[in-house]
Order: sequence, then structure tokens, then C-alpha cells
Amino acid sequence: MVFVMLVGVGLLTGVTTVLFGFGGGFVAVPVVVWADAVLGADAMRVATATSALVMVVNAAFATAVTPRRVLRALRGSGGLLVLLTAGASAGAFAARLAPAGLARWAFVGYVALTIVDLLLRPGFVRPHPRTAVATDAPRPLPAALGAPIGAVAAFLGVGGSVMTVPAMRRAGHPMRVATSLANPLTLAIALPATAVSLCVAAVPAASDAHVHLVGLLDYRAASALLLGALPVIAVLRRRPPRIPDRTHAWAYVGLLALVSIVMLLLS
Repeated sequence: MVFVMLVGVGLLTGVTTVLFGFGGGFVAVPVVVWADAVLGADAMRVATATSALVMVVNAAFATAVTPRRVLRALRGSGGLLVLLTAGASAGAFAARLAPAGLARWAFVGYVALTIVDLLLRPGFVRPHPRTAVATDAPRPLPAALGAPIGAVAAFLGVGGSVMTVPAMRRAGHPMRVATSLANPLTLAIALPATAVSLCVAAVPAASDAHVHLVGLLDYRAASALLLGALPVIAVLRRRPPRIPDRTHAWAYVGLLALVSIVMLLLS
């Protein structure tokens, strides 16, 4: 029954990967915490590690099927990608050393602060006065943002889209483009985070709880999530839904709010 429910949630992660640039992190973390609740406080560590693996596959597949003309917006972003990877490596190591409960409350707190920022600061759900009538081309993300985004994203297991999508939207991209570009950036974060998780010793309580891990990765949960997600990504990338830009932005905020509520209920 748990496997079937994880496949169903995987369908949702496929939708969020395409529509919001979430490779699975924000949806996968709460559901793996629930599925592996028998691990106690260590469930969050396993969830963030498993989420990273799901994001690697989802983001790689979504990037591969994204039109090249959209990906050209990242041309010249080599420095950003390198710093995202470096920051993610540091964040992943920090997550393995931090107290188990810290990541869960940091996850909830960061999402809540992000929602407040998106609602109160202009440029996401409502246009910025200086850009409302601007005709300039979208600006690239500063490379200096790579290290902090990568570190926070890997520590929380969220993939970085919660930071990169708002940043790219405020840089002048519509939601459709910002969410598409989030996937290759997520890949740069999730790859080192997954590598770190594979090298960490498994949770001792996992064998007694009959949770099968490789390092910190729950490969059964990851398989179920990907089984649901990949077909959805293929279909939605081929036939993307037409969503008004402002509605798309509000839906992004709504999803963040829903995930934070779920994490609070699981705490």
C-alpha cells in the first residue's frame, strides 16, 4: 500500500517538475518522512537524501526534453553552475552532521519565509514598478548566488528551485521559462548531494525497521516516486498546459504553503 501511495505522489512530483521546476524535493521530502516514520528523527535525513536522488533523475530527464531555445538563457552561466555544485557539496555534508530534527524545522521555516517574501516583495506575484513596463532582456543570475543557494538547497533537500525560480522571475523571465531553467540548476545541486548521501553510513535502526537503504537513500521509495514521475514529465513536456503567468505564480506560492502545512502536521 505504501508503495502504491508513493507512486501516486510520484505522479505529483512529475507535475511539479514541469510546472514549477521542483525536481521532487518539496513533494518527496514530506512523503518519505511519512513513509519512513519508523526511523524516528533519522527519517528526515533519509528523506532529504532520497529526495536528492529523485531530483537527479527528474531534473535530468526534464532538462533533456526542454527545448534548446529555452536552455540558451543559461548560456554563460558556467560559474554559477560550478558554485551551485560546490555549495551543494558543503550543504549535503552539513546535513549529515547536523542534529536530525534541525533540518525538518529549517525546512518549514525556510518555506514560510519564502512565502512571505514572494507575497510581500514585488516582482513575483505582482510586477515590480521598475520592471512592469521594461523592455530589456532578462538578466542572468549572478554567479555569486550559486554557493549559498546550493548549500541551503542541499541541506534542506529542496533542489534550489524555491530560490532560483523567484530569482529568475525577478530577473525578467516569465514563469514558464523560469521553471524550465530551474531543472538544470537543480541537477547541479542534486548530483553532489546524492553522491554524499551514498558515501554516508546507513541509519542503524533501518534494518530493525525493515527499511532498505543504500547509504542514506531509500531506494524503494525513490523507485516508486520515479515510476510515477517520469511518464508525467514526458507527457507534459510534449504538451505543456497553457497557464496565465500570474495564475502560474500564485499556484507556485500555494504549493509552497501546502507543503509547509504537511511538514508541520508530520512534526
